[in-house]
Amino acid sequence: MSLPAFSTQAELFSTAGLSCDLFGQTDGYRLFAQVVYPAVVASREKLEECYCAENGRVAIEPVLLLGISLLQYVDGLPDRQAVEMLRYHAGWNFALNRQLGDELFHPTTLVHVRQRLLEQEQSALGFRMILDALAQAGLVSRQSRQRLDSTQMFGLVSRMSRLDCVRESLRLALQELEVQVAPEARPEYWLGWWERYVESQTDYRAGGEALARKLVEAGTDTARLLEWAGGQAKDTFTPGPQLTLLERVFQEQFEITACPIAPKGPGELSSDRVRNPHDPEATYAVKGEGKKKKEHVGYKVQVAETVTQAELAPGEPTTNFITGIVTHAAHQSDQVGAEKMAAEQAEMGLEKPPVQYVDAAYVSAEKLAGAASEGRQLIGPALSAPHNNGGRFTAESFAIEVEQRRAVCPAGKRNTQCSRLENQTTGQVTYRLEWGQDCQECPLRAQCIGPEQAHRTLVVGEHHTVLQARRKEQKTEAFVREMKHRNAIEGTQSELVRAHGLRRARYRGLAKARLQNYFAAAACNVKRWIRRKVWEWSTAQAGTAPAVS
Repeated sequence: MSLPAFSTQAELFSTAGLSCDLFGQTDGYRLFAQVVYPAVVASREKLEECYCAENGRVAIEPVLLLGISLLQYVDGLPDRQAVEMLRYHAGWNFALNRQLGDELFHPTTLVHVRQRLLEQEQSALGFRMILDALAQAGLVSRQSRQRLDSTQMFGLVSRMSRLDCVRESLRLALQELEVQVAPEARPEYWLGWWERYVESQTDYRAGGEALARKLVEAGTDTARLLEWAGGQAKDTFTPGPQLTLLERVFQEQFEITACPIAPKGPGELSSDRVRNPHDPEATYAVKGEGKKKKEHVGYKVQVAETVTQAELAPGEPTTNFITGIVTHAAHQSDQVGAEKMAAEQAEMGLEKPPVQYVDAAYVSAEKLAGAASEGRQLIGPALSAPHNNGGRFTAESFAIEVEQRRAVCPAGKRNTQCSRLENQTTGQVTYRLEWGQDCQECPLRAQCIGPEQAHRTLVVGEHHTVLQARRKEQKTEAFVREMKHRNAIEGTQSELVRAHGLRRARYRGLAKARLQNYFAAAACNVKRWIRRKVWEWSTAQAGTAPAVS
């Protein structure tokens, strides 16, 4: 589609010319038109890349569509209702520089513009646009203190058992093959498979043994179907995405070399396996233990926010804004998410934060040492040493100086030997500290080593010194006070969940979930920006602050 001519000049009788009695200085739609709409217009050059200049009919103005998409998340409206707002709502038309009565379009146009953003890898365009505008307004610095945390996002799929996943994958593959393969070319078991997996469902009143047999049966049928597909000539048969997905599910769920086909044991299943064939990218994750245990199938979302240390006046809105939102696979760790966040912020022109507030999931000896080498601070509690040694002394009870290969045990004895160990596969370096004959007559022997051990040994990482220092530091009152700067990220995540639907994916697939979250974060920043402008104008009118520029 080609683009229409574009002008920011308001029409003579447009809603932009309505009196301030209808849209006052603190009206949200007026402020959207003043501070947000110019940023949307400035992004038109990037939007042009999504369209062909000389092919097809003239498109709907992409600036308008991007503005509508942003307002959707600000007001929490679906596509159809957003178009209705253009028909009846003066505020929406005022905010988007339109006239009441202008020609409308079908709601699916908004679907198409989102698809164009995905195809042109411009998912972050709306979020980056608002972030750049905030930077130009002096509200966000290219390098600032930040807090970082993750939250879960449920995929737009139902939870499935292993049997359901395999059977549903088979059903989708058979339906795909029905269109591609002529009846005479189909395998001999086709009618039986079709009746078993397309026209029938599993009886869940059956016992565990019957369901286990059903799983083996589904695995055997899958193996036969894949064997048939592999024997077809490439010029007469091309495997589709559902058959390719079925092969992946089979490899994840069954022992391929076993005969007969046998399902893998629970300990042999990978955490990134397909949980539902309707969204293979939605993976499983679990957080916490006991009553605090939370499980979900979907994605994980990392949220980064600026940290302003200045104390706010009573009633003053926040000066902190979201500077990054990363959506990735649920089974990946928070440290992986932090690396993705750093890469995304660098791409957006943001520098690494000089101080970053996190929880224990992001803190390790390697991360602490890496931040220190870059002149940055990673502020967060380190996990305590594991206490799975029968109540005996842990590494925290020893004074260890890894750089000098020296350690002192609780009894005051220095180690007699230190060995440097390097994993040839990962390159990870550890040190094994040993105490020799001193352990034989030590009065603390029972509290330190087991009866079957000759002497105490201790294995620590090469950056154990900084980890040990953090464990001591986090017990101080000063550290506890500093960590309070991290707590507000919980409120930001709650705002994204309650006001912008971050908890549940609207669409299937990681790419679409990522696009949804970019718009949600942009809308959150827009709301904060508008609230800030309202407060500045109100305090200026009251004579307690300088006038807004």
